[in-house]
Amino acid sequence: MGIFSVFVNVIAPVFALVAIGYLVGPRLGLEPRTLTRYAYYLLVPAFVFNVMSTAQIEVGLAARMLLYMLAVVVASGLLGYGVARIMRRPPATAGAFVLIAVFGNVGNFGLPLVEFRFGPEALAPATFYFLVISMAAFAIGVAAANWVKGGSLTAALAVAKTPALLALPPALLVNWLDLAPPLALTRAIALLAAAMVPTMLITLGVQLSAAREIKLDRDVLAASAVKLLGAPALALFLIRPFGLEGLARSTGIVQAAMPAAVLTSIIALEYDLLPDFVTTTVLFSTLASVVTLTVLLAVF
Repeated sequence: MGIFSVFVNVIAPVFALVAIGYLVGPRLGLEPRTLTRYAYYLLVPAFVFNVMSTAQIEVGLAARMLLYMLAVVVASGLLGYGVARIMRRPPATAGAFVLIAVFGNVGNFGLPLVEFRFGPEALAPATFYFLVISMAAFAIGVAAANWVKGGSLTAALAVAKTPALLALPPALLVNWLDLAPPLALTRAIALLAAAMVPTMLITLGVQLSAAREIKLDRDVLAASAVKLLGAPALALFLIRPFGLEGLARSTGIVQAAMPAAVLTSIIALEYDLLPDFVTTTVLFSTLASVVTLTVLLAVF
């Protein structure tokens, strides 16, 4: 698939929904927090259950995918920290670099882009990576914020209680035991799951509409480069030792290349970890990913 075709058929539809949210959100008085909680507590767990209860991922392959993505997330965090220290930035900036480097927008962006590029069969490995990245990135990101501010690590442990992860055990139980839930239940879950991607993209646009104007500096450009270029490069470099091929390989590299997640701004604000810098980087990396993701998806 050529670059132009990828842009028109894969990238443009995703950014179109983000743009709709950006434009109509303020005019309709949409509340980002309400939309986020709706997606977080209802749509995302329904999506995880709907995909993982029917996914066909061999246990050995799942273990290799898990270890691979953990290695990528940790390596990305180390890269972010190393770049910040090479630039002689203070600990607070280094912590913000780590937070941005590990936390990609693998839900809002990653899942629809993977599906549009590789087809519905790619949703299972992409969702698996989504769960691994979310868990690891949340723990590392909050740990980095606490390392700078000296706060409690309780929030990092709360990742185990997130609705998406709570939906995983029953989904795997249904999958492994080949159970058949009531048809009414599966249809209700499927309807909620189908609403996740468009709702999250609209929500992302609404959240970005509340962001301040972009003020580019060296730190924003460097942190964005780490996330958009460094992380996928590490993902490509680390793939060989784990012997991953096909969709497990492609979806892993693409998920590692997502721009910084909006949730990084929330963590930065909560821990007073340069929230203006983090929010600016989220906005800029999201816009810049139009180019980087178009090229990456054309290659894979």
